[in-house]
Amino acid sequence: MRKGSNKNNSRFASPPQDIFCWVILAAVVLIFIIILQPRLIAPTPVYRIGDIAERDIKARTDFFVEDPQATLESRKKAAETVLTVYDYDPRVAADITTRVQKSFNKAQRIIQEYRQQDLEQGPPDGQPADNTRLLEKELDQKLWSFKPEFEKELGLEISRGAYRILVRERFDQSIPTLIIKIVSQIMRNGVVANKEILLQEDEKGIVLRNLVTQQERTIGALRRFYGPDQAKTMVRIVGQPLLKNMSYTLINLVVDFSQRLIQPNLTLNRHETELRRNQAVKAIKPILYQIKAGEMLLREGEKVTPTKLLKLKAMQEQAKSKHISVSGAGAALVLALALIVIYSLSYRHQIRFRHGHNKNLVFLTVVLALVLLIVKLSHLFSTAFIPNSPFNIPPSSVVYGIPVATGAMIVCLFLGLAAALPFALISSICTAMLFQGRFDVFIYFLITTSMAAFWVTQCRERKIFIQAGARLGLLSVLAAAAIGLYTANSTGIKLFWDWTLAFMGGFSSGILAAGIAPLVEMTFQYTSDITLLELGNLDRPLLRRLMLEAPGTYHHSVVVGSLVEAAASEIGANPLLAKVCGYYHDIGKMKKPLYFIENQKNGKNRHDKLAPSMSALILIAHIKEGVELARENKLGQAIIDTIRQHHGTSLIQYFYDKAVQLKGKEAVNIDDFRYPGPKPQTKEAGLVMLADVVEAASRTLDNPTPARIQGLVQNLINKIFADGQLDSCELTLKDLHKIARSFYTILNGIHHHRIEYAEPGEKATGKIKNGRFDRKQAKETSFQSRNDKDQGPRHLKRLGLS
Repeated sequence: MRKGSNKNNSRFASPPQDIFCWVILAAVVLIFIIILQPRLIAPTPVYRIGDIAERDIKARTDFFVEDPQATLESRKKAAETVLTVYDYDPRVAADITTRVQKSFNKAQRIIQEYRQQDLEQGPPDGQPADNTRLLEKELDQKLWSFKPEFEKELGLEISRGAYRILVRERFDQSIPTLIIKIVSQIMRNGVVANKEILLQEDEKGIVLRNLVTQQERTIGALRRFYGPDQAKTMVRIVGQPLLKNMSYTLINLVVDFSQRLIQPNLTLNRHETELRRNQAVKAIKPILYQIKAGEMLLREGEKVTPTKLLKLKAMQEQAKSKHISVSGAGAALVLALALIVIYSLSYRHQIRFRHGHNKNLVFLTVVLALVLLIVKLSHLFSTAFIPNSPFNIPPSSVVYGIPVATGAMIVCLFLGLAAALPFALISSICTAMLFQGRFDVFIYFLITTSMAAFWVTQCRERKIFIQAGARLGLLSVLAAAAIGLYTANSTGIKLFWDWTLAFMGGFSSGILAAGIAPLVEMTFQYTSDITLLELGNLDRPLLRRLMLEAPGTYHHSVVVGSLVEAAASEIGANPLLAKVCGYYHDIGKMKKPLYFIENQKNGKNRHDKLAPSMSALILIAHIKEGVELARENKLGQAIIDTIRQHHGTSLIQYFYDKAVQLKGKEAVNIDDFRYPGPKPQTKEAGLVMLADVVEAASRTLDNPTPARIQGLVQNLINKIFADGQLDSCELTLKDLHKIARSFYTILNGIHHHRIEYAEPGEKATGKIKNGRFDRKQAKETSFQSRNDKDQGPRHLKRLGLS
């Protein structure tokens, strides 16, 4: 039966997936190590400034203590010595030169081409040869039409008066030459955008970096660089000896162009400056002073000062880091081995887990990280709250109040109990290792998280989370009491706080799971039973729209939903998911309802006027349109997948045969008459495919006797199986037998025979005209596909018989 299972297994064992599994494993271990540093329960007392020491504390070994004030001063000085970086870009001047030359050269070419053409053509017949005024006027017009292009090349907007001067001077080459000389001389000196900021570095100087050669040099005397206004003033000063022989109008033109073309070529590089300062700060090592072994750090009854607290923390951190570096590596290795074993023995072989394998692994990783984060935050909150609390809460009781079971409840809600129980084991191991590997912590959380997952197995209402949390709270109280008796640590006040925090931890797990579940559902595109119940309401806008726009399809979908719900209960699939998928599997027909026979009225079939290929395209399109509608209405990935898969890659036989009759078999591409697929990947999708075909075909029976219905169900399931449409889902031969029997039972109830009442005027003699009451029951018939003979051993017989 499971012809496609080998293909799926090979796919899930492919190198890319193995690599992904190792990446996930590394991510989980890394997250665990980050949470593990430092350990949550510190064995040494914690002092604050002003506390009184309970005992003498001496240095066990030689160690160093950082002087933070001296280190800060040293790093501050190092940052101040770094010079500000300015970038010098010589390409700015080169770009200006290129623009000036290119724009004036284009104008000169226009002039030269015009005059050359004039010389070649000669003066017009009947006109004097010296008719230059008219020719020059035509040239002026051409040059004026060139103005927009000239402005674009030069990069400046030129007034009509200035351009008139250029036209009159016929763009004389002395003009761009003078502009380039003046601009180049000023740009070589350097123009900075904000000279005031530059002069703030006048005492120290700057680092000037050439962006072309990448060479750097230290520059002092920063006043020599020009600001924007200063550069404009320098244009007249620099240009005075160069422009003395020119007319006043040309001088103003050259000066105006030069002033407008000048751009800053020195820019402050804040990013590079900050980067160098940070590097200089990092290069300064902490300033340390040594504490010798045996030196008294804190005496009994002495008040804790900032200096003494600094020494004490330094000793604890160094001792802790040596211990954690070894034990942390061991804990990470233990966790990695546990994850590998649990994945190999449990998750890798779960059929439900293999669908969306990588997404499920990411989901489990995120939930486990969330659990570890909850443990960490709970500990930080308790350490900040308990010492200042008016209540005398024992620190060892805090562990019972951590809502670790939240993770197992969320996993069970979306992946089922088979995935939640291994997750409960992993989360219990991680939590126990975070608390110094305490065995009692491991047992407590293993019991509570496993039962928490079990209590949300059939979660179809929001209140189930609260009920499960209350049950879990009571179980946690019993578990905490048992552990207290086991460890012989159950005094009156401690036992009270153990029970109180245990109940709070269990109850809060249910509340947290209820709040986090919708976020997980939106993020990972899962569909919970709660959402399915909401979608299964026939008053939903989409289903009401289907009822109004495509009533035949609506009735068909409701019957399909009933069929698959009953069959799913028989084979161990999800009845709720199957029913909802049945309701929505044909919503794409709303786009063109009258092209589907169940919605047609008065016997008019629109396909009679269409080519078979066009009819097939319309039928196939309802899959894509259904997926789009499902996404717009956020129905969830499970329903979207079922809509896409419920026809698999089956053949639209009627229109294929019609096309063959019209064009011949060789002229018809059979793939054009197949649905795009893929084939059903889950039990629920396979059920919808079977129910969709069986329900639609049952409507065509003239006399739907039980025998005919049974034969129809057998024949259609045989054909679908023989066509290979069920190869990729987990339906077995035993499942198909149960499905056929379930379909037969429901369809027989729908199409049962009714008593035909006599019409007025007819005698109730036991016989009626046309033989209504004495009509014999039709003989039992068994439907057999015309292709069944060729299927060999794949043909299934007598499905659904007791």
